[in-house]
Amino acid sequence: MIIEVKVPSPGESITEVQLANWLVKDGDFVEKDSEIAEIDSDKATLSISAEESGKIKILVNAGETVNVGAVVCTINTEEKGEARPSKPAVQEEKKAVQPEPKPEAKAVPAANEPPKIQTAEAKASDVGLHISPLAKKLLEANNLSEADLVSFYKHLRIGKNEVVQFLGDRENIKQVKPESVAASSWDNTRESSRKKMTTLRLKLAERLVSVKNQTAMLTTFNEVNMTPIYKIREKYKEAFKEKFGISLGFMSFFTKAVTEALQHFPQVNAQIDGDEMVYYNYADIGIAVSAPKGLMVPIIRNAETLKLHEIELEIKNLATKARNGKLTIEEMTGGTFTITNGGVFGSMLSTPILNPPQSAILGMHNIVERPIAVNGKVEIHPIMYVALSYDHRIIDGRESVGFLVKVKEMLEDPAKMLYGGNDPAKVLLNL
Repeated sequence: MIIEVKVPSPGESITEVQLANWLVKDGDFVEKDSEIAEIDSDKATLSISAEESGKIKILVNAGETVNVGAVVCTINTEEKGEARPSKPAVQEEKKAVQPEPKPEAKAVPAANEPPKIQTAEAKASDVGLHISPLAKKLLEANNLSEADLVSFYKHLRIGKNEVVQFLGDRENIKQVKPESVAASSWDNTRESSRKKMTTLRLKLAERLVSVKNQTAMLTTFNEVNMTPIYKIREKYKEAFKEKFGISLGFMSFFTKAVTEALQHFPQVNAQIDGDEMVYYNYADIGIAVSAPKGLMVPIIRNAETLKLHEIELEIKNLATKARNGKLTIEEMTGGTFTITNGGVFGSMLSTPILNPPQSAILGMHNIVERPIAVNGKVEIHPIMYVALSYDHRIIDGRESVGFLVKVKEMLEDPAKMLYGGNDPAKVLLNL
C-alpha cells in the first residue's frame, strides 16, 4: 500500500512552506511516527512524521518551497527493512562490552549507565575528540567531565546501524589539519557561495523593513545602577534556586519592572489598528531569543500576574523550545511589548527595532563597572545602558521618557515592584 505524506498546515493564513531538511534518505525504511523531514514557515519550524512504517520515496528536494497540503513523499508499507537513524547519532546497545580478563579484576560498568574512567588525566583531546564550547558547558551543567564522555563512547558496541550511517556520510567527513585551523580559517581563494534564505528569515527581513518604512520609530536612552539587583541576587540566589529549582537572573527583574511601568503609561502597551488605538489591560511580554534559524520572540502571557520565579521558569521553557525549534505558532502570536537583551553578546548600546504591531521595545545591554556620582562622591558601580524604541505616532516623548525612568526607578529600588511602582513608605502612610 502506498501512503502519501502531505505538508501539514502550520497555522491559519499560511499557504506555503519551505522544506528545510530531510532527516532520512530516499529509499530508507522508516518507522511509524518517526520524524522524516523539517519544514520552515514564516513563523516556526515544524517536523513531518511518518504515518506508517515502510520504504520512503522522496518527491521534493530540500530547500524547495511547496504549498500546504502538497505531497512531498510516499511510503510503501509493503516494503520491509531495517530502519536507519533519522539523524546522525551513535546508538547505545543494550548489552555492554565485556572487557578482557586482566590480572587485577576491575568493575565492569553497568549496561544502563555511562562507565566512569578512572584516570583524571584522560581527556577528549587525548583520543582525538573535538568538543565544542557549548558541549563542554552542557557536560558541566550535568556534572560530567570529558573523561566520562570518552569512557562512555569507548565502551559502546558499534552495530550495523552505525556502520551503515558512517558509510553513507563518509563523503561529507573532511579531515581538518590542526595547523591550518591555527593559521587561519580562510582558504585563500576568491570563491563565493550562495545559500537560499529560509522562509523564516525572509519573513523576518520583510517585517524589519516594513517597520522602518511604516512607523515613526524613535529611541530614548537611560542608565541603570544594577547594584541593588546584584545585592539581592548575591543574598538570595542560593535559597531561590533551592526552593524553585532555577537560577535568579536579570530578565525576571526587568520583566516585572516593565509590567509595573506599563500600568503607569498604558500608551506604551497600546497598538495602532487602522485609525484606532487599541489599549490592553494585560501585559503579554515578548522575549527576543536568538535561535539557530533566526530571531524568535516567544510570548509570556499575563506577565503582570506572575512572580519572579514563575517568570524565570517561563523564560527558560520558551528559550529552550526556541533553540530546539519546538515553539508553536500560538507561543509566538500576540504580545503587547517586547524585551531584547543584546548584552549577552557584549553590546554596550543599540537601538532595537520594533516588533510589529507592537509600539515599543526595551533593549538591555551589557553591565560594565563605571564611575558615577553618588551623594556628591564618585563611586564605581555596575551600570547598564537601556534603550526604549517606540512608535512616535502613538507614544509621545513624555510617555516614552517617563516609562523608561519608571523602569529605572524600580530596578534601582526593587522594593517598589511590590507596591505597584510606588514608594513603599507612601503606601504604608496611605499618602
